[in-house]
Amino acid sequence: MNAPEKLSVAQAKFLRDPGLQHVFESIEAAGGQVRINGGAVRNALLGQTIADVDLSTTLEPPRTMEVLQRAGVKVVPTGIDHGTITAVSHGKGFEITTLREDVTTDGRHAAVKFGSDWTADALRRDFTFNALYCDRHGRLYDPLNGYADLVARRIRFIGDPQARISEDRLRILRFFRFFAWYGKGRPDAEALKACAGRKQELASLSAERIWHELKRLLAAPVPVRAMLWIRTAGVLDVILPESSKWGADLVARLSGAETALGWKHDSMLRLMAIIPPRTDLVKGLSTRLKLSNHEASRLLNWANAALADPEASSKDLARLLYGGNAAALIDRLKLERARLEGAQGSSDAALRAAVEAKIRFAENWKRPDFPLKGEDLLAAGMAPGPPLGKALARLEKLWIESDFTLSRRELLGL
Repeated sequence: MNAPEKLSVAQAKFLRDPGLQHVFESIEAAGGQVRINGGAVRNALLGQTIADVDLSTTLEPPRTMEVLQRAGVKVVPTGIDHGTITAVSHGKGFEITTLREDVTTDGRHAAVKFGSDWTADALRRDFTFNALYCDRHGRLYDPLNGYADLVARRIRFIGDPQARISEDRLRILRFFRFFAWYGKGRPDAEALKACAGRKQELASLSAERIWHELKRLLAAPVPVRAMLWIRTAGVLDVILPESSKWGADLVARLSGAETALGWKHDSMLRLMAIIPPRTDLVKGLSTRLKLSNHEASRLLNWANAALADPEASSKDLARLLYGGNAAALIDRLKLERARLEGAQGSSDAALRAAVEAKIRFAENWKRPDFPLKGEDLLAAGMAPGPPLGKALARLEKLWIESDFTLSRRELLGL
């Protein structure tokens, strides 16, 4: 299937950006060719959101910087050794990379030589549908027939999958990530075989890159089939050994619950679905993958959270929420609801409804403020010291057991 000659009017709407057009005009006025490449073109053809607009040009980096600066565009040499600069035009950043070919690679980074051959530039990319280009008018260029693969939702390496992975082993994870977002049906057999056969090479990647790719995979609208195949290929066990022999199947049920109940896609909740809630395991995972403080804290709170009894009353749940971490309890409840997705037993519908009610209650619950402070007991005549702290703790316990109803005066009376 041949690509259309041009993007449609709706697809090309992103090209109207004045900053982008100024970059085009500046480079072309200096005799250079420039085209948008990769993800922006792919997503425009699919009618999906375009996050970043990256460009390729025939001008070499110093010349690109010179002509843009002369045109009043701020330029940052973000990756100039590999031919990439960032142009800030009308307050928006655009990465611009000179056409290039790989000279040598070490499995992650390449030494490159610059050129002016668009097909040679396309051949050094990872997947066929990422080797699409368009000019400032929306005219499409498809040197490797990537459009046919895009329409078929087929994730296919350019040329030999083994060669592409040899150039950059991160492409193993990118294959499954792109399959999660854009793939359909069974993965390409040769690509899957190459990824499975070279999975041990992922151990040499930085933790940050592994987590970046895994998190983006888990953030896909429906990552179920990608999770199935990344596990089948043995890749998941290499990058996330904590998930081995655990409930990866829960991701499918969680995805079903998300659809049924309108939950937002949550990569962290999906991660929780495939690892056991064990404190030691979560701490090790967070350290190894260098999770952010917020991510690590959320995982640890989830692992430590008590699961509410489905038969518990609202009063019992309120006490549990007050004594623990509310967000972690909601995570636990959502995964419990996910486990019930699709169950057909006679009591399952009632159990689903009970868990859903608890989730709603927990999400709307407002933590009450304990009405006493230490200074209140001091003012009432107690001496400072450990007995005061014990008295305050005893009064708070009584207040909780009263379902948070005892007033400040009543507590002081006790």
